[in-house]
Amino acid sequence: METTNIILSGLGGQGILFMTRVLAQAALNKGFNVMGAETHGMAQRGGSVVSHLRLGEVKSSLVRTGTAHFLLSLEENEGYRNLPFLSQGAKMYVNTNSKNFPREEAKELLEKRNIIYRSIPAGTIAQELGAPRSSNLALLGYFSAFGEGPIGYKDIKATIDTISPKKFKGINLKVFEAGYKKGKDFKSNSFD
Repeated sequence: METTNIILSGLGGQGILFMTRVLAQAALNKGFNVMGAETHGMAQRGGSVVSHLRLGEVKSSLVRTGTAHFLLSLEENEGYRNLPFLSQGAKMYVNTNSKNFPREEAKELLEKRNIIYRSIPAGTIAQELGAPRSSNLALLGYFSAFGEGPIGYKDIKATIDTISPKKFKGINLKVFEAGYKKGKDFKSNSFD
């Protein structure tokens, strides 16, 4: 299998590490080699958190600049901050309510490098379902709806079901499904 590089970013307390754990475990369940690393800024105080996840034939845990296939960001500014990691033709998924995503100054770079960008109001979805701290699962559901990369919807859903604490399993799956549905609806209404 070729290597797949994923960068996950956001702010401390948003669930980056749980999101990384779900993807890593789903990949392990499928028999992939997995390596990862987290870089914490001021995670406890809402600072930047970046997680590197590498699947396949990998020898180091860090994703090099310009080599990430996917960027999943739970915060729009953190998404922009981590753009240098993306390779030509990569895909970017961002949690934002902004109608002006991506910002004009980022759009030119994204288009020049053929980066596909998609956004979802994951925080709003999670809030509406009564789980404001679960925007990470809404974003994962949205990402899984596009069927990109070596781990898909069924793999991720099964992993969430397995590793979620019993107390949160039901709501975690509900938020994941809501994000997935949003992605499916977007796909059926677009031609990309």
